[in-house]
Formats: sequence, structure tokens, C-alpha cells
Amino acid sequence: MHLAHYLGLLHRAQNTLADAFREVAGAHAEEADVVSICTRQASRCDERAEALKPFADRYAEEAPDEPERLHSELFRGTRSGGLGLLRDLQDLYLMAAESDICWTMVRQAAQGLRDEELLSAVDEGAAVTAVQLAWLRTRMKAAAPQALVVAD
Repeated sequence: MHLAHYLGLLHRAQNTLADAFREVAGAHAEEADVVSICTRQASRCDERAEALKPFADRYAEEAPDEPERLHSELFRGTRSGGLGLLRDLQDLYLMAAESDICWTMVRQAAQGLRDEELLSAVDEGAAVTAVQLAWLRTRMKAAAPQALVVAD
């Protein structure tokens, strides 16, 4: 069974996304909404990662060693200025999109296993990720005209 691989991938994706949200909040302190919302979203990622632990433990014994290449690296640090904010938000969006598709795949496995507890945790996580994606998309739309048309 390879469910443990995807639970591990999803757990790591949530932890990495939380760290990236915190970095973006710290790098763009002049943007009050970015600081506030990124900090809140980092906490939500932490909560979702914590909620996955019991399931990772439950299914880990059935999994072979996890391939190292399973994890991707989407965030390599923050940038400065308006264009930097836009690129940082885009990186966060791509990371959240990775989590989103992982929630979908783990949900399919939970349905196949008839694991109602996992299904509930996945649905909660997917809902949080949907909110993150919506906010990131909206904030990028708001930042794009200034960043792309008006020079810093």
C-alpha cells in the first residue's frame, strides 16, 4: 500500500507551506494584510500537518521506504519589492496547489479504504487549502497592476 507515501508527501507539503507563509510574512512587513493572512495561514497548515500524524502512523507500517524524489522543492526564498511580492505569492500558490491535488488523491484512497476519520481530516484540509488558493489568487490580482505596470 502506497497511501503512506502520499500522507508523508502531504504532511511535508503542509509543513513546507507553513514555513513559506511565515517567510513571506516576514519579508513583506510593509504589506499588513500579507503579514496577517500569511501568519494565519501558516498556523492553519501547522494544524493540518498535525491532524495527519495519526494517519501517517496508522498506515506507515504497510509502506516500503519512501522514495526521496517524491518531494518537490517549490519555494527557494523570498524576494523584495512589488515584483518580489507577486513572485512570492505565486510560489505560495503553486505550493498550495500541490497540497490541493494531494488532498484529492488521499481523499480517493480514504474512500477506497472506507476510513471515515481520514476522510473527515482530508475534507477539512482540502477546505483550508481552497481558501488559501482563493486568497492567493485574489491577492496576486491586486498586486499585479502595480508590480507589472508601475516601476518600483
